[in-house]
This record gives sequence, structure tokens and C-alpha cells, in this order.
Amino acid sequence: MKLTTTLAALFTLTLLQANAQHRDSPDQVQTNKGNLSIQPIQHGTLVLNWDNKTIYVDPTGGAEAFTGIAKPGMILITDIHGDHLNQETLDALETDGTVMVVPQAVADQLPDKYKGQLKVIGNGESTTLLEIPITAVPMYNLPESEESRHTKGRGNGYILNMGGKNIYLSGDTEGTPEMRGLQNIDVAFVSMNLPYTMDEFQAADAVLDFKPKIVYPYHYRGQNGLTDVQTFKNQVDMQNDAIEVRLKNWYPEK
Repeated sequence: MKLTTTLAALFTLTLLQANAQHRDSPDQVQTNKGNLSIQPIQHGTLVLNWDNKTIYVDPTGGAEAFTGIAKPGMILITDIHGDHLNQETLDALETDGTVMVVPQAVADQLPDKYKGQLKVIGNGESTTLLEIPITAVPMYNLPESEESRHTKGRGNGYILNMGGKNIYLSGDTEGTPEMRGLQNIDVAFVSMNLPYTMDEFQAADAVLDFKPKIVYPYHYRGQNGLTDVQTFKNQVDMQNDAIEVRLKNWYPEK
């Protein structure tokens, strides 16, 4: 019996290690209060860890996608689509005591068991949670239309201030005036996947307008496969080499 238990434990540990090995290693960004760790998970899902606080962004992939990562103190959800609001993953995660920052459209779709954990904010509104100032930024398709995949006001991009660094999470958006008008962004995560958001050239054009210090292309799987993020990087590098483009693997093989 003891041997069986030991073998089962070893098998579980091996699986957990294998899941973790599929991920890219986390990046580090220095802040005025220690390093910010940035862990890509998949597509539009990532984990931020700073000041002993762990934040999940649009968690998908089930609990196994977060193997070896601390439980979230906060979850940010940008929109109602399944690659952002993934009920199965939320139910599988340990979220007791976790605050969830969401737009109203997401809150409307979450079951009652989560209602006490929600902080609902709309475009342009701000809050402070876990000592982190958070501002919701509009994310939507252009031209604006009630028939578009992402209508203005439904979903949120987010800006988080962590140790003096402004972190921008675009969510599903095109290069809107609100994105282009952003200032003092230290780290940006920018989506680029047709027909849902932008192509690599549109995304580069928008990034060159608001000039983040570091930019990660993420959420770049579209109807015809993966967007050419190397072309995105080349476009940005040629026109403003002060912007650091970081390419990570957001689609790890299982």
C-alpha cells in the first residue's frame, strides 16, 4: 500500500513537472519594489507576480495550465468570450479569497457563487486592489458597430501600476484612439489576430503611437493560424528601436 502511494505521488509529480516544462520561463521587469515576474501561459492568458501578489489574467487551460504557480490573489477578466471568460478553468482553480476584476458583461455571466468576489469596473473607471491601482481601458473593434465582435463598452483592457511601472493589457481590441493615446506605459501586452483584432502591421502602427518601453505580442492565433509576430517586431524595430519587443511562446505544445 505504501509503495502504491509512493508511486502515485511520483507519477503525479512527473506530470506536474511536464506541464510546467511546456511553458516559457518567466521574464523579469525591475520595479521600485522588487521584480515583476511575467509568466506567459497560453494565448491571452498570463500570470503576473509582484510583491508576493499573484495575478491571473484571463485564466484558461484548466488548473493544469497553472501547475507550480501560486493561487491567485486577483483575477482579471477582459471579456465574455471563452478564451477570456473560461468557466471550466475558474471552477478548477483554487479561488477562495480571490478578488475578480471584471466588466459588467462578464459579471452578468458568472454564477452566483462568485458574486461576492467580484469588483465590477467599466471603461475609464479605476480601483485599487491588493494595493495595486487598476484602470479599465476601452477595447473594441473599428469601425464601431453594434454588430462587431467586440463592441465598445462591453470589455475592458486594463492598466495596472505595480511598483511604479504601468502594465497595459490590451484585451481584444484594434488600434483605437484610446490605445494610441496611452502615455507612460512600461510594459504592454497587445493582441493581433484576424479577424478578431488587428494584423501585425496594424498592431505595430498602434504601438508606435503610444510607445511602450516593452511590448509583448500575445493573443495572436486567428482563423488562419498564428500571426507573424516576427514581422510585427521587425516593423517596430525599424521605426523605433527604443521599444523593446519581446517574443514569447504563447502556444506551447502539450
